[in-house]
Amino acid sequence: MALTSAMLTGFTGIKSNQFAIETIGDNVANVNTTAFKNQRALFETMFYSTRSGGTEPDETTGGTNPVQFGHGSTLAALQRNFGQGQLQSTGVPSDVAVDGDGFFIVNSAGGDELYTRDGSFSLDSDNVLVASDGSTVQGFAADAAGAIVEGALSDLVIPVGAVSEAEATTGAVLSGNLDASSEVAATPAVVTSEALSTGAGAADAATALTDLVDADGAALFAAGDVIRISGVEKGGVMLPDTTLTVGTEVTTLGDLAASLEDSLLINTDPAAGGTPGVTIGDGTTAPAGALLITSNLGETSAISMESADIRNETTGALPFTFTSTPATGEGVTTAFLVNDSLGNFVEVRLRTALESKDDTGTVWRFFAESPDDTSGGVLGTGTISFDQNGQFVSATGTDLSLALAGTGAVTPLTFSMDLSGMTGLAGADAESTMVLESQDGRPAGTLIEYEIGPDGVITGTFSNSATQVFGQLALATFTNAEGLLARGENRYAVGANSGAAVVVAPQTEGAGRIEAGSLELSNVDLSREFVDLITASTGFSAAGRVVRTADDLLQELLLLVR
Repeated sequence: MALTSAMLTGFTGIKSNQFAIETIGDNVANVNTTAFKNQRALFETMFYSTRSGGTEPDETTGGTNPVQFGHGSTLAALQRNFGQGQLQSTGVPSDVAVDGDGFFIVNSAGGDELYTRDGSFSLDSDNVLVASDGSTVQGFAADAAGAIVEGALSDLVIPVGAVSEAEATTGAVLSGNLDASSEVAATPAVVTSEALSTGAGAADAATALTDLVDADGAALFAAGDVIRISGVEKGGVMLPDTTLTVGTEVTTLGDLAASLEDSLLINTDPAAGGTPGVTIGDGTTAPAGALLITSNLGETSAISMESADIRNETTGALPFTFTSTPATGEGVTTAFLVNDSLGNFVEVRLRTALESKDDTGTVWRFFAESPDDTSGGVLGTGTISFDQNGQFVSATGTDLSLALAGTGAVTPLTFSMDLSGMTGLAGADAESTMVLESQDGRPAGTLIEYEIGPDGVITGTFSNSATQVFGQLALATFTNAEGLLARGENRYAVGANSGAAVVVAPQTEGAGRIEAGSLELSNVDLSREFVDLITASTGFSAAGRVVRTADDLLQELLLLVR
């Protein structure tokens, strides 16, 4: 082999190790690049000059090996290592990393579909999820109901600051325990006024209020007087104040009785039991001309009134005096809020009383009412039945309807109560409980935050605690990821040997899971790179020494010629 050939062979070693040093330099330069994947230079021998191909052994001599002169090395491949880099928490909700083999999909400004492991995303001014260079992140959109629509890829929009629509309540879930040791509600509370008269005789329902007189013959009311009903308690809970104008809203004693019945929210449904309501005494059940106020059964519906609770606001007089008898039968009163179509809160109150208990179990009756109902406030009545073990059996009257005329909201507001979580056991403290567990109505709210789940699903949370799914990140996998073409900026494109991109949802088909609030670090191992750098630089120097030695020998030959 000629000395010039030896010199050229040395040059190939310099070139090969130069590739190695360049590759190591690129790896070291990107040691802090998000999701960078290191490369290594692989070499192969160049062609050989064959002086002898070797011979086979024969009967008298052994065989000989081939005699070949190598002509150096060359770069065989630059192999990229797509091994998983460490994940580092950042706390930024838009930062995401893939724990697996998948790649995020982005659309570049030129419209090309590229792939990256760099999940340092953010929201632009249009609330579109974008990469650091402005490329839009691709995923599966969600429909209005929040269901993911897999198939075509699209930009992902997370409308932070957007306002969600209010949702009217359609269902409410209540839970608690109704104490089975309670006394059955057998008698109502009864409030009776003094006998009212016109001076000429006992009053009746048709008697004009302006004809009523006191014991001294003075008129109790005049046309235009304002009657204020305030301070009345029902089951220990204060009822809202009511005002009535004589001659317009109420004219007769019967009108006053009907208005009292409405303002006291007395349920006169025959199913309620007893004879609830406000009537005028006829001399049998009460003194003739007296106001007779009979509450619904149970202590929770018991009405308590004093003389000062009905006042002639115009004159300051107290026109009535009252006597009361208490109700029997414990129970519980609970108030809860539901939402109308505008998101306004509407109060609903349930009053319960033990209706019966026998060998099959217990039956409780509830009375539903609402001070916000514009048709009187009485919503209905129903029952809750429990078996001998205090377990829920059935309930009736659970569909309620509230009139909301003049409020601007959809009227009526209808919703159902789920009482299946109630029990009818004898409580240790002999007290009944009933609370609202949940209801599906909501006021309007503002999207204040979002999170990306391990499956890539993007869920936003509104200020009213409502949640909504806005889409799902998509991942791409490749048969041979090493065949991808690096495009710079942490992007890759499909290569001739990578295979086509297979687009899937995270946590499927080996794509890996999403780690939100984290970024993948470079997988460069500096200690390994320094070892490789020493090896490559040593090879570079050694190849240079070969070139220098061949050159020195050539110089010696030239001197011999001289």
